[in-house]
Amino acid sequence: MAFNKRSSGLDFSDRSVPHLDQHPDLPPQYQNGGNVPAHLQRNKTERRRLQGLQRSNTNTSVVAQPYKPETLKEKFDTWMINEGGKRLFFATWMFLHALVIAFGFMNYDLKDNGVTARATFGITYPIARTAALVLHVDVAFILLPVCRNFISLLRRTPLNQIIPFDKNITFHKATGWSIFWFSNIHIAAHMVNFTRLALADPDAKTTGQRILAFILANFVTGPGATGWIMTAALYIMIWFAMEKRRRAHFERFWYSHHLFIVFFICWQLHGMFCMIKPDRPPYCSFNTIGVFWRYWLVGGVIWIYERILREVRSRHRTYVSKVIQHPSKVMEVQIKKEKTKTRAGQYIFLCCPEISYFQWHPFTLTSAPEEDYISIHIRVVGDFTSGFAKALGCDFDSRSEKNSDAGGKVVPPPVNRVLPRVMVDGPFGSASEDFLNFETVLLVGAGIGVTPFASILKSIWYRMNNFNNSKPTRLSKVYFTWVIRDFGAAEWFHSLLHAIEEQDTQNRIEINIYLTAKIKDDDMTNIIVQDVGAEKDAITSLRAPTHFGRPNWDKVFSSIVEKHPETDCGVFFCGPSVLSRQLHIMSNKYSNPKGTRFFFGKENF
Repeated sequence: MAFNKRSSGLDFSDRSVPHLDQHPDLPPQYQNGGNVPAHLQRNKTERRRLQGLQRSNTNTSVVAQPYKPETLKEKFDTWMINEGGKRLFFATWMFLHALVIAFGFMNYDLKDNGVTARATFGITYPIARTAALVLHVDVAFILLPVCRNFISLLRRTPLNQIIPFDKNITFHKATGWSIFWFSNIHIAAHMVNFTRLALADPDAKTTGQRILAFILANFVTGPGATGWIMTAALYIMIWFAMEKRRRAHFERFWYSHHLFIVFFICWQLHGMFCMIKPDRPPYCSFNTIGVFWRYWLVGGVIWIYERILREVRSRHRTYVSKVIQHPSKVMEVQIKKEKTKTRAGQYIFLCCPEISYFQWHPFTLTSAPEEDYISIHIRVVGDFTSGFAKALGCDFDSRSEKNSDAGGKVVPPPVNRVLPRVMVDGPFGSASEDFLNFETVLLVGAGIGVTPFASILKSIWYRMNNFNNSKPTRLSKVYFTWVIRDFGAAEWFHSLLHAIEEQDTQNRIEINIYLTAKIKDDDMTNIIVQDVGAEKDAITSLRAPTHFGRPNWDKVFSSIVEKHPETDCGVFFCGPSVLSRQLHIMSNKYSNPKGTRFFFGKENF
């Protein structure tokens, strides 16, 4: 009986590649040590620089084909690799809502102490109450996804295999939209109820009096006034939380989102006025009205604990030890903080009280856990980052900025004042934190989205070389792909790649850089002239060549399947959503439940 065994993860070197003198592209007279002409010798040098994923063995290579499941079980097993867990979790959440709607509506439509209310308001009474019940269920979930310490803790438990914690913000948004839509249903049903209440008012004889009664019910009664305050707060929060507005004006999103405090307080008061009474006592006991706090309690207590923890952490001894100004308006901030342990791939929230005491912004760590400081790289593009850079002494408008090298320059501390105080909350877990769970990983960064992988590449390098008492790793092969439009946009990253390439004598980390910007003809001519026969790339000075254009993902994934059969490969990405969807599709396309499986993960903040 044959057993399907996955590779041990201890031997992930590239398949044997014939000596370049025996390459099939060479004519027979030049093979096996013959005198090779100069132009062919240059071709040999260039082929030698190609990384494993780009190198083709034309005499033996067989291109791996996408896996095509045939049976229902094969389709299900393939679906479960990347999609199943998330889809089943969301389906369970929707099924819970369906149960609440079904049983809630039957309860309010059939229970014997609501006969008078149903006779007065009709079908809109159970509709309004059912929508309110769904809203109470949603409020039990709405805060949990943004309790980042709680999520980071659960990520390290077996629950991480069942619940998609990396989609916590997506779940938060889904719950928020549920609150939005069921609030609208609740409002619409009560507008009908208020209309019927005004029509049934014995004191309202004329149309004008009925309209006045309707307005008074909306804005003078306790349920009406608190309801409209809640509605205004909800609409403002959602308006500024829309993706484009949030990215363009983060400060407006940040401050407006704190209206949830007003929203929750009014919610608790909203049900305490006992406007619609049951048919028999107890009419308005503490046990039947204002039950919001019961549903909010668990998530609210955890959220309050995290806010207290943030205040405690922010008062730990923290100071900026070094500031490095890099080209392309990128600054590196190195921070020393007591009682802080990090893991590669994590991120922190940073606050600078000198800029704003209430604004906390997420930044990916670019330092490795093996280093004695934490560092972040910040691209200066917005109000907060511009103010923070100025407070740290960076000057991106000077001539020296334009002439600075890729390594950047250390910003000297100010003479007549101290550096601004910084407060750090975290670190928190992310999808990239799981890279050590795999034997092979594909790291893909687009533009400035390369920052999460600085920490990971450093940590991998430390672990593979057992430096700084770092723990060994089962990870044996790393494919790093950097897709960038303007190569100068992240020049600070070059020095790290140079150091990794120089020290990586066993070729465990493969670097592939893709330049997608259109290059002028003169520049291309100069690049070609300098690159032909050279040992290092003309643009990056790395041994790994720069590729022009977008990656051929079919070739990349098929090469990994060929080189690492029956292996679990982690695919981690940070960048725009268009490329994220493409990598997600490729991970599903080439995953084989009994062969190479690609597990896709994307950074979410």
